[in-house]
Amino acid sequence: KLKDYQGAIVDYTKAIEIDPNDPITHFNSGNAKSKLNDFQGAIIDYTKAIEVSPEYYMAYTNRGIILEMIGDRKGACRDWKKAVDLGDTKPIEWVRNEC
Repeated sequence: KLKDYQGAIVDYTKAIEIDPNDPITHFNSGNAKSKLNDFQGAIIDYTKAIEVSPEYYMAYTNRGIILEMIGDRKGACRDWKKAVDLGDTKPIEWVRNEC
């Protein structure tokens, strides 16, 4: 909330060292990296959140947003469809309009 994304990333990195199996920490790290336009770093973090918790639909949704931003519409659609399949309603319109 303080918009200290670099500081947040440092904290998330330490938290991941302590508990690498917490998908929320990976997800939040991805969010902070996306705010700094570190899209590849965000994709890595969202992917790790998904690996740790394959049903974590918000990670699919956010990774899809980043994939769209970097021009990977096919990958974005794949992630958004998966998020919808897992119960997220946010990307429904994106799937209808973009995929």
